[in-house]
This record gives sequence, structure tokens and C-alpha cells, in this order.
Amino acid sequence: MKLYNTLTRKKESFVPITPGEIKMYACGPTVYNYFHIGNARTFMTFDTMRRYFQYRGYRVVFVQNFTDIDDRIIQIAKDENISAKEVSERYIKEYFYDAESLGIKKADFHPKVTENIPEIISFIKELEDKGFAYEVNGDVFFDVNKFYGYGKLSKQSLDDLQSGARIEVNQDKKNPLDFVLWKATKPNEPSWESPWGQGRPGWHIECSAMVKKYLGETIDIHGGGGDLVFPHHENEIAQTEAALGKPFANYWVHVGYLNIDNKKMSKSLNNFFTPRDIAKEYDLEVVRFFMFSAHYRNPINFSKELIEAAKNGLDRLYNAKQNLEHLIENANDEDIKATEKEWLEKLPSYRDEYVKVMDDDFNTADGIAVIFDLVRFINSNISAKSPKTALKTAYDLLLELAGVLGLLNKGDEVLETEIEELIEKRQQARKDKNYKLSDEIRDQLKEKGIVLEDTPQGVKWRKV
Repeated sequence: MKLYNTLTRKKESFVPITPGEIKMYACGPTVYNYFHIGNARTFMTFDTMRRYFQYRGYRVVFVQNFTDIDDRIIQIAKDENISAKEVSERYIKEYFYDAESLGIKKADFHPKVTENIPEIISFIKELEDKGFAYEVNGDVFFDVNKFYGYGKLSKQSLDDLQSGARIEVNQDKKNPLDFVLWKATKPNEPSWESPWGQGRPGWHIECSAMVKKYLGETIDIHGGGGDLVFPHHENEIAQTEAALGKPFANYWVHVGYLNIDNKKMSKSLNNFFTPRDIAKEYDLEVVRFFMFSAHYRNPINFSKELIEAAKNGLDRLYNAKQNLEHLIENANDEDIKATEKEWLEKLPSYRDEYVKVMDDDFNTADGIAVIFDLVRFINSNISAKSPKTALKTAYDLLLELAGVLGLLNKGDEVLETEIEELIEKRQQARKDKNYKLSDEIRDQLKEKGIVLEDTPQGVKWRKV
């Protein structure tokens, strides 16, 4: 398997630290709003990388964090006269709803900054003790001049970065590139006690502390959107390797930018879309298909015409699936004849080709092309007279390959968030003695294949 490594700027053979196991961390959202379609591309990419690794037999431990304390969260809390925690928890819930709508599975761990403050403080203290960090008036900064190799991920020297990068001006810094690890508290802001006084973590330090806690000191894959190469991931490397004295991640993976009608997405241009905006017009599985029709590292352009083309492409795959389902339902359990045996023996070659292209740096675009080749081959060899066993073999392979990309599962999955919200509404209806509404919700869930059980411990549900 080959994987493009941003650190070396080339495709490398992928060799995990522990045979058969992969430790992977992807930077998650700052939860002050709904995530947009560009974020969605990144989240879907790492979801599918994880799925593919598992398909290839690896045990994957995947961590994606939530930044749940931040200037924007604090400002919204002030504007709405609520706590920062209420803001962040609201948008964490909305994240899971939108992610599930896009077919994104939950990570093994979704750590939050505010639940890892002791680990973050300990990490900063270690940097300070080793001479890589300094404190000024309650703020703690990382001294980039002390870390040899700063700029190795973004491939820029310290001099180039100092002259070209837009760095927050702060007269307390020794160097304009020095970045904050701990921020001294301001009036009416959330804060925690630390060796440097009341304050809260800077942005970059959280990921280093969480990676160490949940995955260990050196991990296989660290990734995120292309916009995170500098300064976020550059700073993560510096602080982590300074503290631990060993490589942070062996492979750095970054997802390409997404433009809208060939323009950068921006609220000022009125071309800023969330998955919820798109869901008003399209099934979000179309978005998933669209995203994987391009290689994850390449920039991708989102337009009405292209999303329509994606819809048509996905419809073709669903037509093939439904055609097979119809034939299977009406087929006879006859013995496989020589003609069927001949084409059945060719089916595994499509799996082999699929693995070949996906092993080449997760080339989902070519993976989808293989799926379409498979569909054409199946369609040209099956008929109403094909035995059920042959049809089922073709059907299973189609779903196997599409399933790695999270496709062709419409009707098979019900959103857990949707179920839980309906159960909550039913519980409230029962409290209000609105039994008619309660029964209607139960029937609605039953139609989705969900059976409710009222137990002494509360309502439980299961799929049937």
C-alpha cells in the first residue's frame, strides 16, 4: 500500500508501527457553528480511509477531537447569554447529526479540550522544563528558535516564515512566530487553574496532548484539511517532538481544497454551504459519491452541474443494485451452468483491481471507476434466467466494494440521532398524556424497522 506523505512530499510504502494495527488521528471541528461542505470532504476522507484499512484487515484506532473552547465559542456564549459549554455541546450534537447524514461513522474517541485540561497543562509544563516554552504575564509561548527543524512540514525556513506568514502581533513574544500554549484569563471567560495562573489552552497544544493520551507518543497517521499544514500541524510537530524527543507521526495526510463554482467558499460571496443546505435539494449520499469521484489530495470544484452529474452516476449504481435485488427475489435455486461459472470466475478480478487502485494512495476516483466496470460486466452477463446463487454472488461483490466508500446503503441505515429525537418526542407526548401522538411516533419508528421496548430502566430500541 502506498500513501502520500506531506512531510516528504512523496508517495511512500505504508508500514504501520505495529503490524496489523493503525493509530490514526484527524483534527476535528471547532464547535461554534455547523460544519460546511469543505469540512465535510475532510471528515468523509478520513472516515473512508479508516473503512478501507479495516477492509484490508487492519485494526484501526481512530481519534477525532472537538475544540470546545475558543474565542468564537466564547463570543457566541456572550451574545446569547449562555455558557460556552452550552454552545459547544449544541454544535457537537449537530456535528453528529450532520456527520451521520453523510454516512460518517463515529471515531473510536472524540476527546474534548475541556475534558483534557490536566493532560494539556502537563504537556506544557514538560515543554517549559525542557526550555522550549517561556511564560510572560500568565501567557506561555513555544520558542520556535529552540526547535531545530521548524518548518519541515510546510517546507519553509524560519526566515521565510517570518517574512511571509501572517502572525498575530504580540510584543511579549521573543519571535513573531512563537505561538501560544496557554492564554492568561480575561474577564468573564472560562478558565482553569495552572502553574501560570488562571487561563485556558492555546489551539495547537490540545492535539498533541490528546494524541499522547489516546494513541501514544508516535502514531501512524495524522491528518486534516490542507489549510492545517501551517501553522497548526507545523506547530503540533514542533511542540510534540520537542517534548517527547521522537517523531510525532510517520505519515501526514492532507485533504485538498474545495471551491464553489471555481471560487473559494466565502460567506461574503454567498457561496457558503453546509450539508443541511444541500440536503434541501439532494440526498447527501450524492455528496459522498461526488467527493470520492476525485482524488482526496486534488482540489475539487463544487457546482450545480457537477452535483447533478454525481446524482446521475449514483442513480446508475442504485439501478444496478435494485435490478439485482429484483432478479434475486424472483430467481430459482438452479445449479450454476457452465456459462454462469465462466463469468462468476471473472468477478474476483474486479475486487483485485479495486484493491490495486485503492492501495495507491486511496484512489477513490479509480475505485468508483472499477465499480462501474463491475456493473457493466454484471449487466452484460445476467438475465431473468440466471440462478439465484450467481446473482447473489454478483450482488454481494457490488455492495462490498461500494460499502467501503459508504455507498449504496440507502434504506439499510436509519440515523441514530433521528431515532433518539423521535423517542424523546414520544416520551414528552406521554408525559403530556398525548397518547395519540405517542402512538403515531411509535408507528413511525416501526415503519423504519425500529421496535421500542418500555423497560424499568427506560425506553430501549432495536432494529428488526
